[in-house]
Amino acid sequence: MNQQKRVTQRGSDLNEYSIGKDLMFLFLKVAGILLAFILLFSFLFGIMRCVDPSMSPSVKDGDIVLFYRYNKSSYLPRDTVVLMVGGQKHVRRVIATAGDIVDITEDGLLINGALQQEKDIYQETERYLEGVSFPLVIPYGQVFVLADSRVGSTDSRIYGCVRIDDTLGKVMTIIRRRSI
Repeated sequence: MNQQKRVTQRGSDLNEYSIGKDLMFLFLKVAGILLAFILLFSFLFGIMRCVDPSMSPSVKDGDIVLFYRYNKSSYLPRDTVVLMVGGQKHVRRVIATAGDIVDITEDGLLINGALQQEKDIYQETERYLEGVSFPLVIPYGQVFVLADSRVGSTDSRIYGCVRIDDTLGKVMTIIRRRSI
């Protein structure tokens, strides 16, 4: 009888040890996943909530934007980028890169002398009275960016070309916020 009691007691000790050990491994796994997630979104990827309606309809106010930080040197026209202007993050579209000549005339937006037919841009691109003067040659290491909603938006027509080093990254995906 005593021997059976000892075996039962040892069995319960082993179960307690096994549960404690399993919980510790679970905690370590969860902590490892969280650490990997934090490191990925601190150094490789970025995340921001768009609070500016200037990129509507492609990026709406309240959308979550995920961007990739490490392909800055290969921006192409039509890429959507995140940049820091005046201490705030903005999403803008690259219109021209180094060496391109940008002009805004009564006819519209001209890149290297060609009138641009921009898909999903529903407003005319107009010059602002204040801001940069046109035509403008984009210097090496810089890009010219515009908002999709062109009327009244703050973009390169106001603050000029943006240094590639001042951009935070290229937009990978947009997560739409839905009103419930």
